[in-house]
Amino acid sequence: MTATASNLDRRVVEQLVRQMLREKLGSGDSSPQIVKAASSNAGPNPLVVNVSARHAHVSQADLEVLFGPGAKLTKLKDLYQQGEFASEQLVNVIGPRNRMIPGVRILGPCRDYTQVELAYTDGIFLGIDLPLRISGDHKGSIGAILVGPAGAITLKQGVIRAERHVHMHPDDAAHYGVKDADYMKLKIEGPCGLTFDRVKVRVNPKVKLEIHIDTDEGNACHLPSAKRIELIK
Repeated sequence: MTATASNLDRRVVEQLVRQMLREKLGSGDSSPQIVKAASSNAGPNPLVVNVSARHAHVSQADLEVLFGPGAKLTKLKDLYQQGEFASEQLVNVIGPRNRMIPGVRILGPCRDYTQVELAYTDGIFLGIDLPLRISGDHKGSIGAILVGPAGAITLKQGVIRAERHVHMHPDDAAHYGVKDADYMKLKIEGPCGLTFDRVKVRVNPKVKLEIHIDTDEGNACHLPSAKRIELIK
């Protein structure tokens, strides 16, 4: 006999909803989609673009609330920048409409604050008007509830859309003739090519040259098909 809404057990319904959300929103795999086009206007270092999927950064104190006392982030895989990694730990993010994005991966190492970075389409689904910010600048931003296997935290603020940006070593900044906090344009040439304005420059002697855009932006230009990448002052 076919089950109807009236005779379905609530636990079955919840299980089906969770399964649907995982299929719709992903399993939490925030593996970077790093693209190095066939040609670019790179200088001393390769020019790569990384599509940064939704993810979270957490403080050690919040990590222990979510995953239990003494919890540590366990490395799943290294990221492009030295010392940064995707962890095995996942959290569920619940917005003000009680809508949930399951399996949002935590990136390590731990920071001195907790923050969630989403694309605009994620914010629309959750019912959050995401402010556009550089990572770490979340004063006055909206909050959310993060749920882990051991507990939950309520963020008063810290949910943002990360402003697209380029990490540069000082040698790369000299090549492009820019300084920290300047803005550049990113030109993607290909079948769905386009040019992104206002790519913020972040200069640090400890980083490698790398552009970060989010999944909405990566999909808009179909980054994997890019033939040439240029940073334009």
